[in-house]
Amino acid sequence: MGKGKGKNKQTEDRPVKARHRGANGHHTRQNHKHMELKQHAHTEAKLSFPVKMAMWDFDHCDPKRCSGKKLERLGLITSLRVGQKFQGIVVSPNGQGVVCPDDRAIVEEFGASVVECSWARLDEVPFNRIGGKHERLLPYLVAANQVNYGRPWRLNCVEALAACFAIVGRMDWASDLLSHFSWGLGFLELNKELLEIYQQCTDNESVKKAEENWLAQIEEETKKRKLEAQETDVWMMGNVNRKLNDLDIKDETDDDEETDKELGLLSKPIRYDNLGNSIDSEEDEIAPKSIQYDSLGNALEEEEEEEEEEGGVSYDRLGNIISS
Repeated sequence: MGKGKGKNKQTEDRPVKARHRGANGHHTRQNHKHMELKQHAHTEAKLSFPVKMAMWDFDHCDPKRCSGKKLERLGLITSLRVGQKFQGIVVSPNGQGVVCPDDRAIVEEFGASVVECSWARLDEVPFNRIGGKHERLLPYLVAANQVNYGRPWRLNCVEALAACFAIVGRMDWASDLLSHFSWGLGFLELNKELLEIYQQCTDNESVKKAEENWLAQIEEETKKRKLEAQETDVWMMGNVNRKLNDLDIKDETDDDEETDKELGLLSKPIRYDNLGNSIDSEEDEIAPKSIQYDSLGNALEEEEEEEEEEGGVSYDRLGNIISS
């Protein structure tokens, strides 16, 4: 009994190694190993881009739909703090000029950056504490993102960066960047014609002139569509031209009748004889002699009638001629 008790006592006196477990129930050592593998895999998933891209993120957007945050998760863009400046092109609503092909050297050397914020909360952005020496606006372009599709100037973060690359002539960078979004390449297709026009410009002034011409063309097309819509509404009321032509023909007919009356050319009403023949002249208006018939119903011609009258021919009850 004492031996057994001593054994148990020695066991109780032995130092027991602490086994710490993490929140997931696994041992700490296993958690560290798992985190190392996860960080290694995450590092391998990072993508590279030919130039530097950066953004000032003010957390105005839904993280699940924010294009800037997705680029950050992919390792393609760097977040800047308020107070930091950027040496490359800064696409910002606070810019003075527009992005132009002459900015290509700056973009290729220092990259491009954007302000990641909501269009409805621009007044909350401290523009005086962000930006850089090369702040630019974007010229007229139409958004293709899922939030503001078809709306001009309402570009999101990735569209703004892609537009900057496209205007300076780096369409390959723009396509590569937008390829990470299901709708991305649709932005280049939607603005294809306009981007080609901007690429043919040189400086800020020429891009602004091209933008003004494009907006004037849009305004002209809008007026034309409104006019066509009005004409369509008129046609829904019926063929107005047909109605007008009918009125003109009626008026012309009335005028002709009045003229005929004045000149005495209006025809008199047509008259018919006893046999239904029309009487064309005054001579025909003389009533024809009535046709006479004999006892057998035969028509008597005028000469026979005259001869009969002269000869005094008479007939019996059977119609036989009674000689005199």
